[in-house]
Amino acid sequence: MRELSPPTWLHPGLLCNLLGGSLMTPAVLLEGLARACGRITPPLCAVIKLLGTEKGKKSKANLLFLAGHRVLKWVERSHASEKALTALLKCGAEDHVQAVTKLQSSVKLLQKDNLNLLRDLAVHIARSLRDSPDWGGVVALHRKEGDSEFMNIIANEIGAEDTLLFLTVGDEKGAGLFLLAGPPEAVGTLGPRVAEVLEGKGAGKKGRFQGKATKMSRRAEARVLLQSHAGLRSVEG
Repeated sequence: MRELSPPTWLHPGLLCNLLGGSLMTPAVLLEGLARACGRITPPLCAVIKLLGTEKGKKSKANLLFLAGHRVLKWVERSHASEKALTALLKCGAEDHVQAVTKLQSSVKLLQKDNLNLLRDLAVHIARSLRDSPDWGGVVALHRKEGDSEFMNIIANEIGAEDTLLFLTVGDEKGAGLFLLAGPPEAVGTLGPRVAEVLEGKGAGKKGRFQGKATKMSRRAEARVLLQSHAGLRSVEG
């Protein structure tokens, strides 16, 4: 928080004079700021908190500080945050940074493991669909968990151009992602129509059309649309 708005700038030389005195008291420093800014009247027993400096225009510097009651509010917020973090992290304030760093590392590792598991699952699903005796026509699959990479891995593993593959992920009745893969000509024609049915939008090329949808509850209607194309039969995974 800046005490002044817009930010006040101080010449580096003046800033050194203000901060350089070893016997500088808050009142004297505030008086110096008042002279420099022309905006502050220093009260008795004034309290100020210097937050640092930042580069200003040309050869000037911005001094960031709090004064008066704003310092007390800053101390109150800092204390409340420190108390809450101590309870959550179960360690002293001096170990907060180390504890958060450790948690971040753990989260990154879990995300990596989850991604690897999701990729393995996609490969397994693709092979199961490909080996199904009902393979062919229109193959539809929905999973609540997943993302664009998940769907593309399945499409890559299957790699068939004689079947329409309709994949969706996300909330079954809300928003999510979809991918249509298959014969390029059919996908180019049906992709935009599927997006329209799902009240979404997308784009595609080379036998794939994918995008976002807001009405996953209309997946059945999209599947009927695909089935009606050249009388294809439907298989749902």
